[in-house]
Amino acid sequence: MARQATGKAAGADAPSFNVMIVGQQGRLAYEAVVFLASLRDAAPKFKGKVFVAVPQAGPLWPQDPAIKNDDILALIEELGGTILPFTPEYFGANYPYGNKIEALMALPEGEPFVFFDTDTLILEDLARIPFNFDRPGASLRVEGTWPQIELYGPGYGAIWKSLYDRFGLDFDSSLDLSQPDEYWKRYLYLNAGVFWFRCPREFGRRFLDYAKAIHQNRPEPLILQSLDPWLDQVALPLVIHSFGGGRDVLPPGLIDGEVTCHWRTLPLLYARESDRAVEMLERITAPNKIKKVLKNYDPFKKLVYQGKGAKVRAMFDRADLPRREQAIRNQIKSAGLWMR
Repeated sequence: MARQATGKAAGADAPSFNVMIVGQQGRLAYEAVVFLASLRDAAPKFKGKVFVAVPQAGPLWPQDPAIKNDDILALIEELGGTILPFTPEYFGANYPYGNKIEALMALPEGEPFVFFDTDTLILEDLARIPFNFDRPGASLRVEGTWPQIELYGPGYGAIWKSLYDRFGLDFDSSLDLSQPDEYWKRYLYLNAGVFWFRCPREFGRRFLDYAKAIHQNRPEPLILQSLDPWLDQVALPLVIHSFGGGRDVLPPGLIDGEVTCHWRTLPLLYARESDRAVEMLERITAPNKIKKVLKNYDPFKKLVYQGKGAKVRAMFDRADLPRREQAIRNQIKSAGLWMR
């Protein structure tokens, strides 16, 4: 069994920061193995703890979400992961994206952290990223997926301003004035696949408070907007802005670039990510002890081990990809190679 987190307070020799991912039975457990294998390969001298936060059974999870596969648990431990059990108190099976919010309260208080989605590859040493943990941020690799502007409905400015007003935040200072008015990039919309701060519990409490407030009593301009699955990505920029962070807290090209790769799904990885990312994936999944586990999950079995990922890759020119992700997905689906 993987070792359990102790939650001890930070000492004088505490690492510079911890890493957290969320794992549970099924897809996320397999992705956690790949994440940990890539981190160990790319950053073998990383001294922080790597927590695999696992939701526990309870009223919000009718079916136990905990990782039960002994082979997966053994690999998590061997690859340096520490199982961190937590019990969701607000979100659960109805909104599993909320795990990344509530799990933060289980991390060691006062120790800087970086959260990553499990569907992430670490390509280089994380020490290359000059995190300032007093200024939080998130990935800038995002499409304008929210809000979806309705005919005769409020625009981007009215929708986002209503959220900043709800929490007493300065809206104008969040704007990218190099972008035109009513263009989605003008507004602080971030990818919740990675974020960081000086204290997980401080960040997590505010993240949960904002998400709950939006979920329970959305501002009037949001009435026509879907919050599933976007709630975490709606609340996250507000939390980051409230702590003095934003879009320009890191040099460009490191997160979701040279150092990390948020691949989302295996078909998308093969379709659009770099040769370097594909090489990393196939190298770290080649050892027999890892292959033995991953081949039990169809996307890894078929795309990685049976070579169908190469067929997906051959369908696309990385220098001339469709502008919208949905077009890539549709092309893969038409070829019968989409899986998740």
